[in-house]
Amino acid sequence: MMQSLKTTIDQPNLTSPAPSSKPFLVIEEVAKRYPTPTGVYPVLENVNLTVNAGEFVCIIGHSGCGKTTLLNMVAGFSQPTIGNVLLHGNQIREPGPDRMVVFQGYALLPWLTAFENIYLGIDSVYPKKSEAEKRQIVKEHLAMVGLADAGDKKPPQMSGGMRQRVAIARALAIRPEVLILDEPFGALDAITKEELQEELLKIWTDHRCTVLMITHDIDEAMFLADRLVMMTNGPAATIGEVIDIPFPRPRDRARIMEDPEFYNLRNYILDYLYNRFAHDVD
Repeated sequence: MMQSLKTTIDQPNLTSPAPSSKPFLVIEEVAKRYPTPTGVYPVLENVNLTVNAGEFVCIIGHSGCGKTTLLNMVAGFSQPTIGNVLLHGNQIREPGPDRMVVFQGYALLPWLTAFENIYLGIDSVYPKKSEAEKRQIVKEHLAMVGLADAGDKKPPQMSGGMRQRVAIARALAIRPEVLILDEPFGALDAITKEELQEELLKIWTDHRCTVLMITHDIDEAMFLADRLVMMTNGPAATIGEVIDIPFPRPRDRARIMEDPEFYNLRNYILDYLYNRFAHDVD
């Protein structure tokens, strides 16, 4: 077992996963550049990635390396300057209910209850569903994130962990094909963060929508992901390496962290981030 991981660490998998008959999500020769008074600023250059349906992919890299810019193009919030972002072979040109985003800042409407925040999203995407059906979807998704009895609470009455649970429930209630998570647990305390990681993994295991998640937490990425995408520094950042996470599913946090393979891989990622692609110090 150690030998198999040694191969993975010494020679990380730099390619996409085994090809399927039809690519699900393809990021192809993507560049994103912004005009500035002093010239064009290249945020991303030559980014290529193929994501399979049902895959859990984490993206890691230093601040300013274009992680959010990349996922904004998948969400349809912005367009690449060069290249293509394709879902089922179709160019992503605008946001849509097939791709839902959960931000670190929750983005809940503070004057609405948890129930109403989730209901609003369902009603806007599925206006022809009956009132009873929409309410049932809300109840199911509140229960999914452990908030079956908290539907009447408004965001100011909730903890950070509860608010993020509502945000995740709201996104999943739309039944997207792609769930985009931008550091969703970054502002939470360590215990709440681990609880939500466990819940997210269970939800993903049960429903298997495709997940793209930005994180700065190496342990979080290794616990959750099938593959870890490691970015180079900006400007003109790109994907430096893509590593397969070798731990079998279902995953047990304690068992993984007792495995020497975990620390071998963790040290490899740390070396990548803080030696090979460390931020320059003036």
